[in-house]
Amino acid sequence: MTKPYLIGLTGGIACGKSTVVAMLAALGARTIDADRVTHRVQRPGTPVYQQIVAAFGPQVLTRQGGMIDRRLLGNIVFSNPASLERLEHIVHPAVRAEIRAFIAEAEIVGGYGTRTQPLPRPVVVIDAIKLVESGWADECHQIWVITCEESQQIERLMTTRGMMEYEARRRVAIQPAQSSRIERATVVIDNSGSQAHTREQVDAAWRAVIHDIGA
Repeated sequence: MTKPYLIGLTGGIACGKSTVVAMLAALGARTIDADRVTHRVQRPGTPVYQQIVAAFGPQVLTRQGGMIDRRLLGNIVFSNPASLERLEHIVHPAVRAEIRAFIAEAEIVGGYGTRTQPLPRPVVVIDAIKLVESGWADECHQIWVITCEESQQIERLMTTRGMMEYEARRRVAIQPAQSSRIERATVVIDNSGSQAHTREQVDAAWRAVIHDIGA
């Protein structure tokens, strides 16, 4: 078994992390999205679901026994730091366990890559908006930070998630300053321009990863 090479990928909300993750997956990395894991562990019937309902009440459900209304829950916690901390205390341990299981599976299966470029060592990308705050950054070989202009974040939130401008601004404002992430970065990808420009940066950084793992 070969220990995976871990890339921690983070950035502000709506900075385009998923775009970069898709590019890395096409290059042969194994990727896991902490936000999608969060969705999964909050499904009805899970321990996390039950704890959230107990903590915030049935009003956070779309209907009795139904899915958690993530937008409603978000409005509650993102306007109250204590509520956000309470939610994270419930959700983060379950998300961490799933990510660890994903890394362990990659270690057992071994190298991945593409048909033209097999990898001697699996490369795992952990996509997490709170990569630094959750402690994952300390376990990663590289930390990639995706950035863009704040105005672009707000526009994307309004366009892709249907938020009102005040909601989008609040979501952006409550997050840690981008500079705090950049201080920990091995790689900074500027996603404020064209997709072609983003791809050039990703390709260059990936070549450095390939060099590190000796492929």
